[in-house]
Amino acid sequence: MTEIPRDHPRYESLITREKIVEGVRMGFTSQHGLVAQGRGEAFDYLIGEKTIESAAVAERAAVAHILLAERPVISVNGNTAALVPESLVALADFTGAALEVNLFHRSDARVHKIIELLKSHGAVKVLGGKGDKRLDLSHDRAIVDGEGIFSADVVLVPLEDGDRCQKLAEMGKTVIAIDLNPLSRTSLSATVTIVDNVTRALQNMIHFAKEMKLDSRQSLEEVIKAYDNSEVIADALYAIQERLKQQSEERGVRWIW
Repeated sequence: MTEIPRDHPRYESLITREKIVEGVRMGFTSQHGLVAQGRGEAFDYLIGEKTIESAAVAERAAVAHILLAERPVISVNGNTAALVPESLVALADFTGAALEVNLFHRSDARVHKIIELLKSHGAVKVLGGKGDKRLDLSHDRAIVDGEGIFSADVVLVPLEDGDRCQKLAEMGKTVIAIDLNPLSRTSLSATVTIVDNVTRALQNMIHFAKEMKLDSRQSLEEVIKAYDNSEVIADALYAIQERLKQQSEERGVRWIW
């Protein structure tokens, strides 16, 4: 990767970009992932490049769902493999969730490379290579493992395609999305929408999993009962509005919204 000086004002952002570029070079991230990363980065800037309070609430609710699930699965695509492989493995370990590779631009080579990458970070078993079931979709994200996403009751889908998220929800699954765009099809279709950068979101969820792992079933159910996804999305939109207003005022631009 390109050497980025730590005192650069955009250090974290530039490091993230370099990881995606490296993922493309290594063959587990598609070139289309570069576009997706740029789109997400724009929304991250709009929320202030931090975990807003409602996102933390969603992350906690998401962990409660995973801990209560009978068959939780964490879906892994090329961008998450490039950005947060160690966090994906750690969250799976702390919550007992399975890991499954699921790709829009799918090839056996890419699936194998991501499986090996996750195993190099400590994963014992990674699903996705078998692909013995299909969702009712017309592209390759329909290909899933029967013992994984197909039979899961809770699915965490970081950096997701909206139509698969909708399909999983239609199948009666609890869908947890990590998506920086609060108005995407994914965000609006999910049971729990985490409007946060995946690098921060997974670290927060690992923290909550450590805290909540020994909580009673009743305590976890109360977290879920108190959660309102519509409020979380509305708060994310409000945070974007306030961020734009603040930035405009600081730069002497008239705010007319």
